[in-house]
Amino acid sequence: MHPEFPLADDIVHLNHAGVAPWPRRTIETITRFAQENMRYGTRYYARWLETEAHLREQLRWLINAPSAEDIALLKNTSEGLSMVAYGIDWRQGDNVVTARQEFPSNRIVWESLRDRFGIEVRLADLSAGDTPEDSLLACMDEHTRLLSISSVQYASGVRMDLFRIGEACRACDALFCVDAIQSLGAVPFDVQACGADFVVADGHKWMLGPEGVALFYCKAGRRDGLRLSQFGWHMVQHHNNYDRMDWAPADSARRFECGSQNNMGIHALSASLDLIRETGIDVIYTEVSNRVAYVQDCVAALGLAAVTPRASGRRAGIVTFRHPHRDSRELYKSLQTAGVLCAQRGSGIRFSPHFYTPWEGLDRALRVLARTPS
Repeated sequence: MHPEFPLADDIVHLNHAGVAPWPRRTIETITRFAQENMRYGTRYYARWLETEAHLREQLRWLINAPSAEDIALLKNTSEGLSMVAYGIDWRQGDNVVTARQEFPSNRIVWESLRDRFGIEVRLADLSAGDTPEDSLLACMDEHTRLLSISSVQYASGVRMDLFRIGEACRACDALFCVDAIQSLGAVPFDVQACGADFVVADGHKWMLGPEGVALFYCKAGRRDGLRLSQFGWHMVQHHNNYDRMDWAPADSARRFECGSQNNMGIHALSASLDLIRETGIDVIYTEVSNRVAYVQDCVAALGLAAVTPRASGRRAGIVTFRHPHRDSRELYKSLQTAGVLCAQRGSGIRFSPHFYTPWEGLDRALRVLARTPS
């Protein structure tokens, strides 16, 4: 068992694509933060701001952004996507391209534009072409204003070729938005290499942080092009001058943060990202990939139908499969009863181990599957 994750003996946690457990250091960090607040109030508020600045730098490192000033701290992925959707100056005839298989957050927000701005939303079927990218890019034309896609599909676990998609967006002069919640913390990510204009991701999955703190990356050259929809003291350039009557949005991505920050969440996510950086994202990716490959081999040996591709470049941390003769809802209940925390997604069962997941835990979960009656 990894010392940072002393999970209960009756639990096998295979749901990092849902909500992850927190590392030990994260619990210790927020405990210290809460005790400090209880004993000293805001005496050390300047130190809290240092932690906030450190988190921006950690997130900059995680996605290889040019500057920490490109990073805003929002509440969740949906808020970041909404910032983009309702910040763009839409034109008559514009369309948005995304996929039918997307998580609702990355579909509903674009569909909400139909009545408001008359935007056409094109939903690609990622399973229809030779590759998922073929299906996605076939929906693009000269009127495509933005393409939005998840780096890894939440139900199937399919990993998208962001570099190819980014090149296509640049060729069509379309904006490129990536929901990276199923990548960050498990898979190396390079925003400069893939050319994304916007990247959004909440911290409660592979980043091992709490719900309620999210990364929002906005490319420096795109910030002035997003109309602001939330306003307050924190988003202005001179945010510490409370008596100043004139104001302008901050030059940095802080312009997207309208008010006071979630300081406890910031401390927690920063502590979790310290663990990820200490471990090394390449090491984490290798460990996650090894576990995913092992589960895929065992699932195949049990005669279960794989949903997630086996090719290493097409998968990340998710393994989704179906039982050929048993309803997924029943199988999910059996796993939950046995203490195997997973998810029912895409009419199948989704396992999502992280780098620290004990091998014996994987074997225990697989034994539950093996004794499932056919």
